[in-house]
Amino acid sequence: MHNATDVLFILLGAIMVLAMHAGFAFLEVGTVRKKNQVNALVKIIMDFAISTIAYFFIGYSIAYGVDFFQAAPTLVDSNGYELVKFFFLLTFAAAIPAIVSGGIAERAKFNPQLIATFMLAGFIYPLFEGISWNNMFGIQTWLESTYGASFHDFAGSVVVHAVGGWIALAAVLHLGPRHGRYGKKGEVYAHPPSNIPFLALGAWILTVGWFGFNVMSAQEVGGISGLVAVNSLMAMVGGTLVACLVGRNDPGFVHNGPLAGLVAICAGSDIMHPLGALLTGGIAGGLFVYAFTLTQNKWKIDDVLGVWPLHGICGLWGGVAAGIFGQLALGGLGGVSLTSQLIGTALGISIAFFGGYLVYGILKKVMGLRLSQEEEYDGADLSIHKISSTPAND
Repeated sequence: MHNATDVLFILLGAIMVLAMHAGFAFLEVGTVRKKNQVNALVKIIMDFAISTIAYFFIGYSIAYGVDFFQAAPTLVDSNGYELVKFFFLLTFAAAIPAIVSGGIAERAKFNPQLIATFMLAGFIYPLFEGISWNNMFGIQTWLESTYGASFHDFAGSVVVHAVGGWIALAAVLHLGPRHGRYGKKGEVYAHPPSNIPFLALGAWILTVGWFGFNVMSAQEVGGISGLVAVNSLMAMVGGTLVACLVGRNDPGFVHNGPLAGLVAICAGSDIMHPLGALLTGGIAGGLFVYAFTLTQNKWKIDDVLGVWPLHGICGLWGGVAAGIFGQLALGGLGGVSLTSQLIGTALGISIAFFGGYLVYGILKKVMGLRLSQEEEYDGADLSIHKISSTPAND
């Protein structure tokens, strides 16, 4: 049974993670070109609204087997704890389309993306969420009996971030690059961030909210751990320092560095030593800079905010890092298997990439995903302009 203190605890966590969506919005607004800022803001809040409907009616039931309609007489049991738990986990589910939004920015149609959001929050994300956090299909039991420990992801390095990042990669591959991003002979034409202060504000909002994302993943007051908070801090700092060093003081890399570290520490924040967390975050900061540069300049993958390097790659690293730095021999608390971490991480990114590729592939065939060249140059989806009084011109 949960008491009112537990309800308040997880409610505060839900509010902190909800505030992180403002961080997603401002990070995107600061990165895209000025003519697309209004579109980015509208899409982020609409994605959250659609995610709420999809997760309430479908997704939460898939992941946890809870039916709010059959359970109506007991909704207020334990001060309504189950409802607030839904709110908290909804904010995680809604992060998936928010992550994807950054990758497909400036060229994706509005309505198809809302349909994709419904499918992602209602079906794709809850599938792996249920496997990881509710032992769906008995996979966690099998891992524990075979390799000595189940797949460990305390706050979602893989469940949330890697899943969101690999879905974004699938969507970006379907969309292709923005017009004018790459030349016919392989030239790379820069589309620099439109507003560094907004980008920085978004990063700071995400960073602060992340302590609710990680610490409140205990989901009850009795499970709270100062280790999670300090490990999150150390990983954030490690990511910032290395991203600044490797990225040669570039402000975009500097402000994404802490996010890379925080993505990576989610999985093992409750079992690592703070020095392990510092190393995990530092490696993530370097990975982000390297992967972002590689995808944009060499592979010509136009992932606008670098969400695959940030969430997909750093989330993958976080799942593996939990199996390394969580070991007793490296100062961790133990109870984790590297093999289980590798299997669980591979399963998560496979479900995400192939599920995302299927969803966006079908939408591409049926409705089309991309704006026309005229609409893209004008400032993205014209249907957004009709509901906004803000000019969208450079």
